[in-house]
Amino acid sequence: MIKTIKKRIFDIIQIGNKEDLPSRSFDILISVVIILNITAMFVETFSQMAFLHPACKVIELVTVIIFCIEYALRIWTADLLYKDVKRGRAILKFLISYDGIVDLLTILPFFFLSGFVLFRMLRVVRIFHLFRINAQHDSFSVITSVLKEKKNQIFSSLFIIVVLMLASSIGIYNVEHEFQPEVFENAFSGIWWSMATLLTVGYGDIYPVTVLGKIMGIIIAFLGVGVVAIPTGIISAGFVEHYSKKQNSLVKFNDISSIGEISVTKESGLTGLNASEIAEDFGMNVIVIIRDNLTLIPNDTIAAEEGDILVVKSDKLIKKAAGKSRRK
Repeated sequence: MIKTIKKRIFDIIQIGNKEDLPSRSFDILISVVIILNITAMFVETFSQMAFLHPACKVIELVTVIIFCIEYALRIWTADLLYKDVKRGRAILKFLISYDGIVDLLTILPFFFLSGFVLFRMLRVVRIFHLFRINAQHDSFSVITSVLKEKKNQIFSSLFIIVVLMLASSIGIYNVEHEFQPEVFENAFSGIWWSMATLLTVGYGDIYPVTVLGKIMGIIIAFLGVGVVAIPTGIISAGFVEHYSKKQNSLVKFNDISSIGEISVTKESGLTGLNASEIAEDFGMNVIVIIRDNLTLIPNDTIAAEEGDILVVKSDKLIKKAAGKSRRK
């Protein structure tokens, strides 16, 4: 009985289960609680809203109690999350996991670290846990996948940025220190200036006054445009590759007996149709298109031509598909 209740609670508190109404309701409840908690913290910073501060304290107390209950339930069901280890080990794994640490830092500030705003703001991170939906529709999952796939290129581009920042900071320090010793006091002042110049249009608090320094500033500003574009281009290319792979993966080979070849002729009704149209009109998923000596991956921009051989998957009899005319 207890195991059944425990399993049900575990299923409910798992985030992103859209098919389970109690689990989905729990996700919504936690979202509302997080928003209320952050809103109360926000309102407490306004002296003009002092009359609302008592209510904010009550909201914060109630929301933290809910956080504590959730944290306790996650510790209790940790052995269901980590089934491959013993209960004590499972609890430890949860406590030192990202989710466990964030949950703990959500609670601790209220009791011990009320002055540490940084810890309190970690509550915001919890809301991103609610985006664990099906990988095919989860934008955050797509972003994570792209960053993992392109991590080496991104690290390389960040290394270039760091090198340029160090080089420009030392260079501007040597040029401007003699004329602005109080502004470019040390190399760190140069790093702040180089960061503002490379990655933004500059804050205006530190700027060169010498001709050579201004020339360096112009060059570094132009380099900054290209430097920022490098990781942006890498990530954009990653998204294009990801969605191209997703679009081209139209078939799962569940039943090899339903895969066959069809020749595209004038009488087949397939000429001029792309993979999506063939799937809609004939109930077949095109796996590959064999054209002359080329093997083409089907997508919505490639239309079947006379003489092509289509490798298709269909639950229907494939031989009937070739004689079927297109529906108007």
